[in-house]
Amino acid sequence: MVDYTEGSGKQYHTGVGPADIGKYVIMPGDPKRCAKIAEHFDNAKLVADVREYVTYTGTLEGVPVSVTSTGIGGPSASIAIDELAKCGAHTFLRVGTCGGMQEDVMGGDIVIATGAVRMEGTSREFAPIEYPAVANIDCVNALAAAAKKLNVSNHVGVVQCKDSFFGQHEPEIMPVSYELENKWQAWLRMGCLASEMESAALFIAGLFLRVRVGSCFLVVANQERAKKGLPNKQAHDTEVAITVAVEALRSLILKDKADGKI
Repeated sequence: MVDYTEGSGKQYHTGVGPADIGKYVIMPGDPKRCAKIAEHFDNAKLVADVREYVTYTGTLEGVPVSVTSTGIGGPSASIAIDELAKCGAHTFLRVGTCGGMQEDVMGGDIVIATGAVRMEGTSREFAPIEYPAVANIDCVNALAAAAKKLNVSNHVGVVQCKDSFFGQHEPEIMPVSYELENKWQAWLRMGCLASEMESAALFIAGLFLRVRVGSCFLVVANQERAKKGLPNKQAHDTEVAITVAVEALRSLILKDKADGKI
């Protein structure tokens, strides 16, 4: 592959090198959330700010950790995890937002993904569609335990990933409405908890790269509840989801220390 950085030693898109990041990384979509997440670390410093990729690095339990934003969607998320893995990172927790799908998934709840429906394009350039997009079991368990410890209302299961935000919210106006609406009903009947945009790409890329990946999300609202005229609380403060992710990362670090992996 051509070295587009011309020997700088930094990754082309994220602007980081091996000395800049920890092996444990939290990945929000929004660059503006990085500083907020970094406040949970000790001695965090901004190390890179390139395009949609903002990176802070500090420590947690005395171990270097980072937060890197990915932007929106699978393409930019897959670039981030690929470049960070090249720099030595091996554990990734995505934290973001989602829309609830099942009636009991309420605004303000946390969803922890065990797997993702691959209704997006990025993961297809890694693996055939038959290959499942599943989260790392250690990450799932750590996130679920963190939510329980923090007494946060949460749901654990499969989420749906797509590329078009408005294709989800206004499928009836799209030329391919017949496919979007029919498949949405299929995901509902299969018990999909929520819809978001990055986990399928991150899970598949992570499986290929042999790194650990997990995801948790704040439920902003639930369009199915809105359709049925049910109360539909909205939530926009991601601090609860961030706290769950940080606590899960802490537990993964402590477990790795106990197992002699650090």
